[in-house]
Amino acid sequence: MVTVQDRPLVAVFSLGGTIASTNARGTDGVTPRLGAEELLAGVPGLDDFAKLEPVAFRRTASGDLTFDDLAALAAEIGARFEAGAAGAVVVQGTDTIEETSFVLDLLVSAPNPVVVTGAMRNPTLAGPDGPANLRAAVRVAASSEARGLGALVVLNDEVHAARFVAKTHTSSPAAFRSAPAGPVGWLVEDRLRFAVRTERLPGVPLPAGPVPPVALLTMSLGEGDRLIGQVGALGYAGLVVESFGGGHVPSWTVPALERLAATIPVVLASRTGGGDILQATYGFPGSERELIARGLIPAGFLNGPKARILLSLLLANGAGIDEVRTVFADI
Repeated sequence: MVTVQDRPLVAVFSLGGTIASTNARGTDGVTPRLGAEELLAGVPGLDDFAKLEPVAFRRTASGDLTFDDLAALAAEIGARFEAGAAGAVVVQGTDTIEETSFVLDLLVSAPNPVVVTGAMRNPTLAGPDGPANLRAAVRVAASSEARGLGALVVLNDEVHAARFVAKTHTSSPAAFRSAPAGPVGWLVEDRLRFAVRTERLPGVPLPAGPVPPVALLTMSLGEGDRLIGQVGALGYAGLVVESFGGGHVPSWTVPALERLAATIPVVLASRTGGGDILQATYGFPGSERELIARGLIPAGFLNGPKARILLSLLLANGAGIDEVRTVFADI
């Protein structure tokens, strides 16, 4: 018989968010109030999978998390792994899960599973999904099958790779989708099944200092070049452009983008939410061929927010334009 003492150790970090949100009597709205121990106490049967080490790391809305918070979290996760933890679960608000999970994917180099989860329905509502998501996340973090896959996002009994996942609905429990790959696995009756095994992306060292600001600009119909011209003047160290389709912008914005790309890294992503940036298909003014020829760096399959994460961390480690171009060439 396998005892609790024989089961893997999983560190559970609580950061706040909907899953930890309740309201005090006489107040309006819910806010993050529950810590890691309280969250774990509300989920039956977790010691079926692992010994648990609760860590109350932050208690905040996920939109208030910063690169400094996540660098500190990545360092603490690494320390827990060195001390013997087999896996880690990060419990947070869902608004920024697609970004925070990708930061951890890049910064945590150990093969141990790092699983990020949250909830779409807070504990004051009928049918909150937080307990089921937390149980599933612990199950994945404790499993040897999840080793070496990078950071994972687990909600709604689906397992997503951090590099692909995105929040695609404001309120549905099935809000998370992965384009173009789909979920890499799922759970049924506490059994974990993987359909796809992703290779780890090249990691990035923990930032030694502040992470410089990187702007994210989404192209829209009739967009001008005024915001592009302000990026350098406002002190941004890089820009990610979410373009139309496979990598296209209004033709009249190209000169401003070319001028900017000569001074700071300008990465070309797509606003579509799925698919690689094209590199050699279209030749009209403002097309991907023209933009790349004028110095813009294609983001590969990364969407705008994730391309901004990678660019920010590269710049924090002192990368110049050529090094940024080399790293994105492998995406």
